[in-house]
Amino acid sequence: METPAALIDSVKMQRNIQRMQQRANALGVQLRPHVKTHKCAEVVAAQIAAGASGITVSTLKEAEYFFALGIHDILYAVAMAPHKLPQALTLRRRGCGLTLITDSLAGAQAIIDFGHQHDETFAVMIEIDCDGHRSGVKPHDPLLLDIARLLGDTLTGVLTHAGESYGLDTPEALQAIAEQERARCVEAAARIRAAGLPCAQVSVGSTPTALSAVNLEGVTELRAGVYAFFDLVMHNIGVCRTDELALSVLTTVIGHQAEKGWIITDAGWMAMSRDRGTQSQKKDFGYGQVCDERGTPIDGLLLSAANQEHGVVHVQGVDVVAQFPLGTRLRILPNHACATGTQFGSYNAVLENGELQVWERLRGW
Repeated sequence: METPAALIDSVKMQRNIQRMQQRANALGVQLRPHVKTHKCAEVVAAQIAAGASGITVSTLKEAEYFFALGIHDILYAVAMAPHKLPQALTLRRRGCGLTLITDSLAGAQAIIDFGHQHDETFAVMIEIDCDGHRSGVKPHDPLLLDIARLLGDTLTGVLTHAGESYGLDTPEALQAIAEQERARCVEAAARIRAAGLPCAQVSVGSTPTALSAVNLEGVTELRAGVYAFFDLVMHNIGVCRTDELALSVLTTVIGHQAEKGWIITDAGWMAMSRDRGTQSQKKDFGYGQVCDERGTPIDGLLLSAANQEHGVVHVQGVDVVAQFPLGTRLRILPNHACATGTQFGSYNAVLENGELQVWERLRGW
């Protein structure tokens, strides 16, 4: 196999998928996985087979791709830009049950006006800000009801994402942010309903909160994405172990700087990505955790530096040339599975029987 290459341990992936599905089932909600992490037909097929209900996408290209593969229930979970409405209309006209989101009067008006011009009624959800992390309307903001009234019968529900959960690392803090995520989204839905407006769906989620929530009363669906692969950021947060990470990058030792204790690999930041998500967490994994070719972490070995096509592993106290000779294969566990995955056009999936399959990965917008 050529290196660098993206490897998926399909057994670990299936366990991760089952874990999240069982979690959603136990909490009494539907699971709508976010496909932005893997963007892969085989992974989505495994999620749907496990019991997922529809998918979440971050680009309309993802929506087009997975609709062509037979998935109709698709939530586009990025605020709708007006210039993309023709693309959304085409999907709707082809039979895709595409749902849009907005968090502004201008956005809502653009959707309504475009729909009127083209005799189309879009399904729209309002994004709720539950933690000040990114986008959305606060539950108490008068703007919420203004948007809801403007959308009228096109409004299908509310959704939120507790992005601040990525900065936490204790069970107590994660349970608290999960409850905050739930409570504020449910509160927003209650305000809309009290005004006599429709709000059937209440959608929440992130991988950390989905795996930490104790109660999802009032919620109809859970969204999460990176759980299918997990990564070192999730490990530092505390929702997975390193031996549950399903994605790794296979790399080859291509040289040494023996006097410095350096191993040079062919996996630089073009393979691993520039994402250093663990840098601000309790353990900084550099550009990734180094493992042997079987995927077992080698204690103390990190991909500590990276150029475009070169990665540097710094080892102290050993003869790096003798212990890691030229041509040695290693695997690197990534900081952020979404960012590392997008560096590759396909995955090499290792099946339970040892068979290797190539799984294509969607790229672009």
